[in-house]
Amino acid sequence: MRAVRAIKYLFLAAAIVGLSCEPAAALDTSRTDVKSFIALVHEKDSFSKRRLRKLLAAAQSQPAIIEAMDKPAEKAKLWYDYRAIFVNERRIREGTDFWIAHRQELDRASVRSGVGPEYLAAILGIETYYGRLTGSYRVIDALATLAFGYPARAAFFRDELEQFLLLTRDAGLDPLAVKGSYAGAMGAPQFMPSNYRRFAVDASADGHIDLWSNWSDVCASVGNYLKEHGWNYGEPVLDDAAVAADKAADLDGRTLSLTETIGSLKSKGVTVDSALPSDTPAVLIAADEPGGIQWRVGYANFYAITRYNHSALYAMAVVELAAALKERVLLHDVPPASDAEAENAPPAGDAARVGAPP
Repeated sequence: MRAVRAIKYLFLAAAIVGLSCEPAAALDTSRTDVKSFIALVHEKDSFSKRRLRKLLAAAQSQPAIIEAMDKPAEKAKLWYDYRAIFVNERRIREGTDFWIAHRQELDRASVRSGVGPEYLAAILGIETYYGRLTGSYRVIDALATLAFGYPARAAFFRDELEQFLLLTRDAGLDPLAVKGSYAGAMGAPQFMPSNYRRFAVDASADGHIDLWSNWSDVCASVGNYLKEHGWNYGEPVLDDAAVAADKAADLDGRTLSLTETIGSLKSKGVTVDSALPSDTPAVLIAADEPGGIQWRVGYANFYAITRYNHSALYAMAVVELAAALKERVLLHDVPPASDAEAENAPPAGDAARVGAPP
């Protein structure tokens, strides 16, 4: 997301509980910064000051959230450790079941956005384990804690707190009941409030958007987010690459920007097997493997995934999980062989020789 969520709920849920012994405390609405926020939202959004004071007074500042924000897995872990968290047999198996159960919603969202259903499913799998783990913090607590207790990003989270209050007002939600991640992300796709208001889609056309349990809305909203952030239908996402040994030290594979092209990377010693034009924007990725760096080249679609979460590790996990889910679903869709076909099938180990000359 444009909102950098420090790490996925599943990975840190247990750790967050024990991060701080400092108890939660009610937000002090007499603070100057809180009073300024109330005045701003009142004037800008015609929000009742009394209502704002009442809501913010009910918010609980959570010290553990501040500590969790400073421990993002995208910064703390190398690629091979990060991959193991999100691309594993259980997540692939349950993602396959999810895809089969929600095939219609995924297919419709894919047609609408141009994003392959495997990527939609993979994002939901990484974000919330296919909607099962959407967060246990009250969103107002999370956002108020960060808006008034996390100076490094206070301005950002005050904006998100404002957007959350507007979202709940417009959608008729109880702002004291909505739950999400410790960074304030909501629903199966973990949209921050500003993204919820801007990119969420009422795909079911029932008059409201539900990103917790309406899978038509959920899938379409993820697809719309990627489309609006530059996803190009039918184009590749990520390719393996190789780098000349004498050029590796001069290359930057840690910066997320589409400032290179396929041609410029090739001129710097990068080899990539791609049919795309040489002027295609690209980003070089250095993925840490146990045996050393594995180089990859990402394109506009890869970059679009990093707009969901500003991390190459996250985007690579989405790509690998998507490929695994697609392969597993295709295997599931293959009809069983008939008795006659089974009788004529080659012995095990001979498949590669079928049709080959004697």
